[in-house]
Amino acid sequence: MVVGIVPRVEMTVDELGTYGIERMDGEAIERFLSIRNVGILGLPASGAPYLLPMSFGYDEGSRLYFSFLLGGQSKKAEFADRSDVSSFLVYNAETMFHWQSVLLEGTIRRLPEEERSELSATQIPAWQPELIQTASEQDETRFYEFEVEEWTGISHAIRPPGYYERSSRDATE
Repeated sequence: MVVGIVPRVEMTVDELGTYGIERMDGEAIERFLSIRNVGILGLPASGAPYLLPMSFGYDEGSRLYFSFLLGGQSKKAEFADRSDVSSFLVYNAETMFHWQSVLLEGTIRRLPEEERSELSATQIPAWQPELIQTASEQDETRFYEFEVEEWTGISHAIRPPGYYERSSRDATE
């Protein structure tokens, strides 16, 4: 064992329910994905997965869309093009007492130009760093479609310890 590394103790979502963790249903997951625009794409690679922060578009169904800015040699395009299965994590952590995360598993494929031209405004990633927008005017951009085969979502929303609700009855006169 490496000194300083703490072994992981894993608990199931059901076991964590006593601490306020809740499973998100399909409707809550769809609502969450429709208001988020950034997540982490995991592509299979030899050894550890290749992880990328990515903005995405969502079709309010079972597909996400990514645009890849490509340079001379693009690892993300290489890994995506040969991938059988991929994952995508979307999360929001407002506070240590209020957060949500959705893990998606599915397949990713490059969209042919004719399909790319048919994408709606909600399917095209709306938010991107300025650097990507500027560079995409000069370099090649490819669009990829992530077809969701499975999704799971969890949320945690509890009152912080020591939090007390006050009402107008508590006001001093």
